[in-house]
Amino acid sequence: MTDQNLAVIILAAGEGTRMRSAKPKILHTLAGVPLVGHVLATARELHPSHVIAVVRHERAAVASVISGVLPEAVIVDQDDVPGTGRAVEIALGVLPNEFSGDVVVVSGDVPLLDANTLARLIESHRAAHTAATVLSAVLEDANGYGRIIRGADGLVDRIVEQRDANESELAVTEINSGSYVFSVGLLREELPKVGTGNALGEKYLTDVVALLRASGNAVEAMPVSQSWIVGGVNDRVQLAEASARLNSLIVRGWQLAGVTVVDPATTWIDLNVTLGEDVEILPGTQLKGATTIARGATIGPDTTLVDCEIGEDAVVKRTDATLAVIGKGASVGPFAYLRPNTVLGENGKIGTFVETKNSTIGFGSKVPHLSYIGDTEIGVQSNIGAGTITANFDGIEKHRTTVGSHVRSGSHNVFAAPVRIGDGAYTGAGTVVRKDVPAGALAINVAPQRNMMGWVEEKRPGTAAAEAAAAADESGD
Repeated sequence: MTDQNLAVIILAAGEGTRMRSAKPKILHTLAGVPLVGHVLATARELHPSHVIAVVRHERAAVASVISGVLPEAVIVDQDDVPGTGRAVEIALGVLPNEFSGDVVVVSGDVPLLDANTLARLIESHRAAHTAATVLSAVLEDANGYGRIIRGADGLVDRIVEQRDANESELAVTEINSGSYVFSVGLLREELPKVGTGNALGEKYLTDVVALLRASGNAVEAMPVSQSWIVGGVNDRVQLAEASARLNSLIVRGWQLAGVTVVDPATTWIDLNVTLGEDVEILPGTQLKGATTIARGATIGPDTTLVDCEIGEDAVVKRTDATLAVIGKGASVGPFAYLRPNTVLGENGKIGTFVETKNSTIGFGSKVPHLSYIGDTEIGVQSNIGAGTITANFDGIEKHRTTVGSHVRSGSHNVFAAPVRIGDGAYTGAGTVVRKDVPAGALAINVAPQRNMMGWVEEKRPGTAAAEAAAAADESGD
């Protein structure tokens, strides 16, 4: 149900220079989702009637991501006047004049701030009938943060930025998180009065607090229970810290849902991954993107899956796979490399040191070891011998190989595509298949073996091999 009295403004205009990156800060990812994507998801959970994102740096890239995550968000551009106050002022300009509810302001680089925390902030604001309510945190070391300065009545008198604070203000340990709820009418009245007379020459949103108090309005602050909830990401160190924190929460959530995670410290699970009950995740595993793993599957150790679909009771060990589908009861690895559009059927096998790409391997079929299978269709219950490759590229175009059902190929085969091997056919060891093989036929390359007697002793005299051959001759072997 949409809250018609709630709007959310997301501040997403900053450059984020401390990231030292060509990529905008808020587009760096956390558990597979851009920082701003987490904030947008939180905004969606509040069910506001309006979401407005203020952008500027790398405008096109940032706006594209925002629209992709939350199409209903209205995107506005910050002008040359710097500061959060100006950003909010511009956002207010696109709110309908008849809107008279509350405005939540959040930053696009605070990814762990959850909807439940903001819902409590909104509830506290509305219950107390305050002009504004600030989300705060109490830190042992408040260095670098704006301080919450309370009056004798316990209400917030003002927020002082670190650069502008005096000695007594710097001693305060309650800090401003950068997230707020404002009554929109009072915010519209006071925000135009904010100037730029500060150390940075910016229009601070925080200055509205003192103006509201001077007008006789009440401003409250609600501290969070854990300071990491409101932690911003400004550099790579903080990004890694937030990633570890969120990953621990994700892993714990799956453990409580019936997933065995043997070593949470070396297991990374993206936010959009889905796991069934009794899945077992072994150490050194990364599950990324929209990967889904069905009940009873075992993944790992040392496995990375990106946007993969894994069936019930499948086993995938020491494997790197992207956009692959693994059937129920199938086995993959160790040391397998599955490239996009690999489909392994139920009870199938992709074994040790096998690479696959754009191929379908049918029910019960096996590619056990040391093979490359690309642009190939394999039927059911076929076995591909060790060291087999599909030569799918002729230097200009890719071609497909079709292997039927119940086929048995010999070791060290080359299937020179385009080629078709019929149902029930066999191929001999070392065969290069250049022509179609009819169903039930045996394909071999006829080249009689030739033994050149005495070659080692003649061509490699004095070697260990020559000595061994000579000794064998003497013994009659």
